[in-house]
Amino acid sequence: MPSEVVVEKQKLKNPPLDIRYLGDRALRQSAKRVAKVDQELRELAKEMLQTMYSADGIGLAAPQVALQKQVIVIDCEPDNPANPPLILVNPAIKKLSPELCVMQEGCLSIPGVYLDVVRPQVVEISYKDENGRPRTLQANELLARCIQHEIDHLNGVLFVDRVENQIALNAELSKHGFSAKAVKPFA
Repeated sequence: MPSEVVVEKQKLKNPPLDIRYLGDRALRQSAKRVAKVDQELRELAKEMLQTMYSADGIGLAAPQVALQKQVIVIDCEPDNPANPPLILVNPAIKKLSPELCVMQEGCLSIPGVYLDVVRPQVVEISYKDENGRPRTLQANELLARCIQHEIDHLNGVLFVDRVENQIALNAELSKHGFSAKAVKPFA
């Protein structure tokens, strides 16, 4: 069954949703599980994709647009029209690899800030697709990182909470007009 969520990978002058920024309370709330995958949810996923592409992103979680639902959209190849985006409903991490890797991360909710974050190299998740079918996925490299980053959003965690280099973190936040007080170090 092909995806019912079809979106052109293009920037819109007026994206349908407003992205919230570091300091907004919506980013710190835990998202609620989605009870029913229906046309309304597919429409939300479409609007999230349009908003993500318009902001030059590769991932967006519903809390970033002030919707407390466990919905994530990801497209690690936004310039490749042949590569369909991923829509994850109620994603849950099943397994994380013991191997860790350091990569620079950024976030549509903290524009301009890019810092190193340590995360497991491989992740295995379960989720429902945009048609409500249960799925599992094992991912590595950029996709694994993006999935972990977006699932963090569903739990009210931002990538800056995971940054270990406090000096670089404070300098970058300050440079881009964000308050370091909005960071909640992840234990």
